[in-house]
Amino acid sequence: RAQASVIEVIDDMILGRKGFLNYLKALGGSNVVKIAPSNGSASESQATEKGLRVVCGTNTSYLPNEAWLTDKNRNGGNCQVRVSRNNSITPNLGSVELAEALARVIPFTEKGKEARPILQCVHFVQKDGKLTLIGCDGFRLAMISLDFEDGEASALIESSELSGLISALKRARRIRLSFEQKSDSEGGLISKWLVIDTEAISYKWRSVEGDFPDYNKVIPTEFTAQAHFDTRETLKACHSLSALWLDKENPIRITIDDSRVILETKEDRGKAIIEAETTGQVAIAVNANFLSQSLKALGGMTELKVKDAKSPMLFSTDGYQILLMPMFMPESKAVAEAEAVAQEAEARAEAQAQTEAEGEAETETKTEAKPKRKGRKKDKHP
Repeated sequence: RAQASVIEVIDDMILGRKGFLNYLKALGGSNVVKIAPSNGSASESQATEKGLRVVCGTNTSYLPNEAWLTDKNRNGGNCQVRVSRNNSITPNLGSVELAEALARVIPFTEKGKEARPILQCVHFVQKDGKLTLIGCDGFRLAMISLDFEDGEASALIESSELSGLISALKRARRIRLSFEQKSDSEGGLISKWLVIDTEAISYKWRSVEGDFPDYNKVIPTEFTAQAHFDTRETLKACHSLSALWLDKENPIRITIDDSRVILETKEDRGKAIIEAETTGQVAIAVNANFLSQSLKALGGMTELKVKDAKSPMLFSTDGYQILLMPMFMPESKAVAEAEAVAQEAEARAEAQAQTEAEGEAETETKTEAKPKRKGRKKDKHP
């Protein structure tokens, strides 16, 4: 079940996981393997070095410390392998609960070689009796809170090192999650670690240095409209609308109206209506691919809250929240034509009113400028 690239076997001796696993598979002679610290029975050079002695049937081997380690896998995560079935763990989290939480957060972290290192991590935060896991890629944010023990701590762990842990956690009977801090002789903080103990393996990751973005500032606190609907039905509608375009990054307009949620594509190519419990009215556009991934992660009934077309939209269900940034979407042809006609009519009305106002002003000016006649003099000549 070990997923880290480096494993600790006995007495702080470490090995490359992949190489050690291949070595165990290749061993023959017995189904029982005995591994112990080297006791000097090997050659003189090996007896003075730190290493392991492996016995399997009639085969005997010597493994030096840090065997199968390279520059590539040396900087990865490490874990401690435990083979004792009597190892007792006092659990503070459910193993399946943590596995599902990781599965709902990791997909929303940033991917790619040129990605920002901090956004490639899952942020673990212990505070107020809760353990909160946050993943963000700059356009989406996923956050889930689990009941946990009191205390305050945090760690930033790369999502690529956690993805393989999900299947292993589902097989573990009990787990215990904790945070560790290492300090120098003067009391200054050197590093932070996240530790997950199971009955078979102790996983340990060093926290990435850096500060996670203050996500609380982007979460809206005021809303003008909200809707409660079924994500499964909405996901089917989203897939059918997305299939109208080869580009899955096209926007989909979401309109919260009277007892319904309306999904529309650009250029009036498609439209779907979902029954929902709603309050207020608002329209907002979002990336179709991001919307599909969010609906799939939410599952079941969910609640959508929206402030306006320029603010992030917030999905929430059972302590799980997803924040999506909006997109710009051009108006449909019917709306654009109606607005053009309205603007043209308004412009004509303004022009007519201005012409009439100028005519009245000119008449008043002529009237004021015309002199009064005092009397008509007689012409000397006819």
